[in-house]
Amino acid sequence: MSAKGSAARPRAAVRGAGLGLAGSALLLVLSGCSLQGVGDAFGHFGWPGEGITLQAHKMYDLWIASVIAALIVGVFVWGLIFWCIIRYRKRGDELPVQTRFNMPMEVLYTVTPVLIVAVLFYYTAIVQTDVDKLSKNPDQVVEVVAFKWNWQFNYRDGVGPEANTVASTVGSSDVIPILVLPTGRKIRFEETSKDVIHSFWVPEILFKRDVFPGNVRNTFEITLDKEGRYVGRCAELCGTYHAFMNFELVSVAPQRFDQFLAAKEGGATTQEAMAAIGFTGDASYATTTEPFNTRRQKNSWNQQDAVANGAGANATAGK
Repeated sequence: MSAKGSAARPRAAVRGAGLGLAGSALLLVLSGCSLQGVGDAFGHFGWPGEGITLQAHKMYDLWIASVIAALIVGVFVWGLIFWCIIRYRKRGDELPVQTRFNMPMEVLYTVTPVLIVAVLFYYTAIVQTDVDKLSKNPDQVVEVVAFKWNWQFNYRDGVGPEANTVASTVGSSDVIPILVLPTGRKIRFEETSKDVIHSFWVPEILFKRDVFPGNVRNTFEITLDKEGRYVGRCAELCGTYHAFMNFELVSVAPQRFDQFLAAKEGGATTQEAMAAIGFTGDASYATTTEPFNTRRQKNSWNQQDAVANGAGANATAGK
């Protein structure tokens, strides 16, 4: 065997080992091992954060892993580009050796992208299936009713339109509606609209669902794992006062939620029920957002001012 052949074999072995190591690292990253620290160090790579539900955590891990995989591939490609620029830069007028093809290289840049896309598709399908999964017996069912331009949240005793509403809270122009939910329980949302398409969105849940009018009931489930107060919004341009369709999600421990729901079933208002679980005074109202002054009110004030000014001018002219 020639010296040239014997020298090429170690290089090929090293190259193969490097590719194998890179592939293993890619699979390890995509398998979802501790990604929280990486996401925190780099500002979540543009993602809003980890979220407050079990489903949100899985979407967060998929996002961070996908970005890391993209960066690994990008660094590898950039390295090859700069290596070729330096290694094969022009050194004279002699034409470099011309070859028709390089089979190992063509196999590498054909098979590798297919494998990467397959791995990403596999994990995306798993996360999507898990996020969209519905249980047969959720712990709590909430009917979300959207209308121009506010929200009604009905606590139900079962699934489907035939179930009964045991308690309800409705927003108005003066009071932001509060949706109180328990942590650690499977919560099913059944959405319907009274008029046009709206969209139910709490940014910390990390996804939103459209609310359709008619017989279409958009359903999904979440499991909250963090207590707190979070602003919710309509994420679909639904009309003049679309920007005023805010609500507040309040996640509490299961025992406090049971007390809240019992108070509501007993005839208490939402603010009275909030006070029953320790949210007294201003805390019984929304704290993450506040009612807007509608244009209708503003126009009404302008008209009143105009009438008052006109009356004053007429009185002055009369003098």
